[in-house]
Amino acid sequence: MRGIRLHRVLRAHAPERIILFSFVLLGGSWTGALGQQLPPIEPPKSMPETQANSPVFHVTTNEVLVPTLVEKHDGEIIYGLKAPDFVVEDNGVPQKIHVQEEMDTAPVSLVVAVEEGGASVLEFGKLAHMGPLLDVFLSSAGSQAALVGFDSRPYLLHDFTHSTDVLDNDLRNLQPGDGGAAILDTISYAVDLLESEPVDHRRVLLLISERRDYGSKHTKPEALIRKIGRSNVLVLSVSFSPSGAEFMHDVKDSGDDRTMNMVSALVMAVKAFKKNVTKEIAQESGGEYTTFAGDKRFEQRVVDAAKHMRNRYLITFSPSNPTPGLHTIRVHTVTDLGARIVARSTYWIDSPQ
Repeated sequence: MRGIRLHRVLRAHAPERIILFSFVLLGGSWTGALGQQLPPIEPPKSMPETQANSPVFHVTTNEVLVPTLVEKHDGEIIYGLKAPDFVVEDNGVPQKIHVQEEMDTAPVSLVVAVEEGGASVLEFGKLAHMGPLLDVFLSSAGSQAALVGFDSRPYLLHDFTHSTDVLDNDLRNLQPGDGGAAILDTISYAVDLLESEPVDHRRVLLLISERRDYGSKHTKPEALIRKIGRSNVLVLSVSFSPSGAEFMHDVKDSGDDRTMNMVSALVMAVKAFKKNVTKEIAQESGGEYTTFAGDKRFEQRVVDAAKHMRNRYLITFSPSNPTPGLHTIRVHTVTDLGARIVARSTYWIDSPQ
């Protein structure tokens, strides 16, 4: 598996504007920004740094995209809401918003990142049956997925393909890694892979791992917060069975306590990374964080994540105060619908260059 030599050529795109959203799920012309050279697949090498001669595009934020899921506590999706039904706050200030009403039919570029290090070998039996579940992600024409494995470093197991049969074979032949779980490095690596995909694709990272990072050497929390905040990648995290109390807290979290000053928001996000990086990244990107224990629950979590991709409202706004740094977002409805709202919690604006 790791002996496969695959080389990707990253394509740099210079956009006229950038639409920020971390939900790898929306159609449109949104591009990320760094041209990077990925490391050879075998033997594993250090994570790549931005090369001095690589093109770097400095962009400004014209519009922020906030993919938003609204569902009842029994899991039923609430449809038919319009712009007047929502309130979106940027650092506590309500924004003028637009809600896209068209159906979401854009192709999906999906990276499935699975942990092979540490105690993850105990989960290989579940992962071996995941291949057919990926069909739910790749149902639209032109969709494709890549498979990344990781222990103390990430590595590409299979490049982008529309064939879930190929990926199913790879998932059935995972090999135990070392004792590491370099989650930060892996998310950064996966975002780079996705940023090279066509700009009209919805870009999704499905991360299957434990909750905490062990062994990332090339990606600091602050840098990853900025990277996710500038990207258009949606992170869906499915983690190895943490406590039920933590999961229920996450389900009930509507983002009410996220509004704070920009420095405090960054500090709190970095602290949250140390506790549960998979949960924090999912929330920041507008994706979802779930857990599993048994085989059936794992399969249901993956299917639910795929279905929720297509059932999000696409809310956009132009920041009324585009101050550089980390911005916090809160989304709620004008009328209390008794619903769970899942939306991106942060985005990042670069300083003018």
